[in-house]
Amino acid sequence: MVARLWQPLGLLALIAVAAMLFSLAVGSAQLSAAQLWAVVQGQGDALARTMVIELRLPRALSAFAVGGLLAVAGALMQVLLRNPLADPYVLGLSGGASIGALAAMLAGVGGVLMSGSAFLGALLSTFLVFGLAHGSGGWTPSRLLLTGVVVAAGWGAVITLMLALSPAERLPGMLYWLMGDLSYARAPWPPLLLLMATCVLLIPLGRSLNVLARGPQQAAALGVDVRPLEWGIYIAASLLTAAAVTTAGSIGFVGLVVPHMLRLLLGNDQRLILPACALAGGTLLVLADTLARTMMAPEQLPVGVITALLGVPTFLFLLYRSR
Repeated sequence: MVARLWQPLGLLALIAVAAMLFSLAVGSAQLSAAQLWAVVQGQGDALARTMVIELRLPRALSAFAVGGLLAVAGALMQVLLRNPLADPYVLGLSGGASIGALAAMLAGVGGVLMSGSAFLGALLSTFLVFGLAHGSGGWTPSRLLLTGVVVAAGWGAVITLMLALSPAERLPGMLYWLMGDLSYARAPWPPLLLLMATCVLLIPLGRSLNVLARGPQQAAALGVDVRPLEWGIYIAASLLTAAAVTTAGSIGFVGLVVPHMLRLLLGNDQRLILPACALAGGTLLVLADTLARTMMAPEQLPVGVITALLGVPTFLFLLYRSR
């Protein structure tokens, strides 16, 4: 049992390390394996060390953390809704977090206050979606999904209004950030620590999440305390989304693509899927960001463009299969 869980995680960890090394070596100036190894040992020329240690490594670690946070948040929402189309971006959580972060930017505050504002925005969006979707017969996955799409569209309109009222000198930076930008991600440790802490806390809940994925009635019949678990998922998904949005802006579809692909490959055991999402989501965004900053070098694309190009056809395919 333990080997069944750890073998795929070990393979994903090796792929993540390889993707990280590739990201450190590739860019507007290429580094050979020998040059990269010299930097890792604290040697090499000063330019290579500056390029790797001060520029590429913080950005790659930030990309890994953001991708992992979004993928785990998406997996949690899919367990809660029992719908593979659920994703923080599709359900409007990313939009709510973006509004909170933009409001903090316009108020001239950053750091913890910006993260807190983004968390409140994501939490408000979660309550709004689940409150509006709660009909006389309770929630249904399709009603929740449709409500989330409508709320996300509403947040889009509010974001457009905020941008229209923003000072002209701040507008280009805010627009680029909203499209998903890791250029200024220089503090990877807070989101990385949050990702690791989340995985450690969620693994013991894997069995309860497996049962909840079959439905709240079955979970309650098997002894799971459903309501606290559902509230925990709301808050955890909002916190993870807010941390990701604060670090890199609004990046869509990672939480949709990664859990879906992993379920096809590994099955639906949440004890395996959740840590696998952290590794695979981080790897996907590291590679997407490497592509975004190299395919038109020296110009850089927002990484959100790359994830959208992957996510939109996946979403349409899942929508077609769910008819």
